[in-house]
Amino acid sequence: MINVVIADHQAIFRAGIAKVLAVEEDMRIVGQPQSAEQLLNVLDRLRSRVLIFSSSFLPLLAEIQQIASTRNIALLMLVENSEVAADFMRMGVQGVIYRSAGGNVVVEAVRRLSRGEPFLQSPNTGEGEFSEDLVGARVRDRLSDRELRIISAVVQGYKNRDIAMQLYTSEQMVKNALRNIFDKIGVSDRLELALFTIHHRILAQATASVRSTPLRRRAAQNGDTKSIEVVPPPSAIN
Repeated sequence: MINVVIADHQAIFRAGIAKVLAVEEDMRIVGQPQSAEQLLNVLDRLRSRVLIFSSSFLPLLAEIQQIASTRNIALLMLVENSEVAADFMRMGVQGVIYRSAGGNVVVEAVRRLSRGEPFLQSPNTGEGEFSEDLVGARVRDRLSDRELRIISAVVQGYKNRDIAMQLYTSEQMVKNALRNIFDKIGVSDRLELALFTIHHRILAQATASVRSTPLRRRAAQNGDTKSIEVVPPPSAIN
């Protein structure tokens, strides 16, 4: 049995990866820490074989590696789509996957690391994924710019109130928009929406592209010179 720890500051990603791995008969989730303190405690106290952790924990890398080396824990880093996976391999982790990796890639990476093999996901097509994501492209073309921004915010863990503040609209509008998005994509809730987005590279890239354009800049482009503050993302979903 491969004991796995999943550490990410975004609860929806922890839940998504756990859902993917939980159906595998040879894998067991033994911990899902979200903070630095929780992560170090879990590694020290629980018996695990593979740690999946996001690049947000990079400041702890030396401490993580020290514990991992004494407990035979393989390190699989989850990085943002805009980051270069190979850079993290040079830091001494055994594997790197992108946040938009499909479930089959995550499973394969965990299995390889458990056998003592390295795993580096390709930045272009992704190992074990189709280079042409026809479903993702079709869904992306059906969504408006505002809908992509809402999906991006959901994936990051924002609540409807926060999304409404960012878009300068009402919570009811956000709720209505989410219902339309669910119907267009064919999902039933926020978790399914986030998982669908993560697993379809083209859609994930589209939402990341929208997210990378700050509200301040977009407002300036529209002639609004007022200072706009973006609500910081929550650390987790309640």
